[in-house]
Amino acid sequence: MEGLLKRLQDEMKAAMKSGDRDRLSVIRMLISEIKKVQIDKKKELSDEEIIEVLQRYAKQRKESIKQYREAGREDLAQKEEFELKVVQEFLPQPLSEEELQQIVEQVIQETGASSMKDMGRVMKAVMEKVKGRADGSVVSGIVKKKLSGNG
Repeated sequence: MEGLLKRLQDEMKAAMKSGDRDRLSVIRMLISEIKKVQIDKKKELSDEEIIEVLQRYAKQRKESIKQYREAGREDLAQKEEFELKVVQEFLPQPLSEEELQQIVEQVIQETGASSMKDMGRVMKAVMEKVKGRADGSVVSGIVKKKLSGNG
C-alpha cells in the first residue's frame, strides 16, 4: 500500500468518525479517481502518480470555480473551492516565487539557454525539477522573463 493512498484512506475513516460528510465525500471522490486510474493502468500507482491524479482533479476544480463565478453561481463556486481546499491538503506544498526563480536561473545556466528559442528545453527541465509543486503557466511566465532579459 502506497503512503499517499493510505493517508487518504485514513483521512476518509477520520471523516466518517467525525461525521464530516462534505469532507468524506471529497476524499471518497479522490480515492475513486485514483482507483479508476489504477484499473486503467492495471497497476498500483506510486505516490508521484497519485499526485498527478490529484493535481488533475485540483486543476478541474479551479476551472469550474472560474466558470461558476463567470456565470454568477457563487454557491457552486464555493462548493468547488471547498473541494479544492481538501485536495490541496494531500498535494506537496507549492514552491514560492523566489524558489521558482532560483530553479529557473539554475536550469538556464545548466542548459546554456540564451534566447526564447531555448524556452521549450528550459521549460521541460524546470517542470521535471518542480514536479507537482508549481503551475506550468507560472513557470512559463518566469522562464519568458528570464530568457527575454527582463528578469
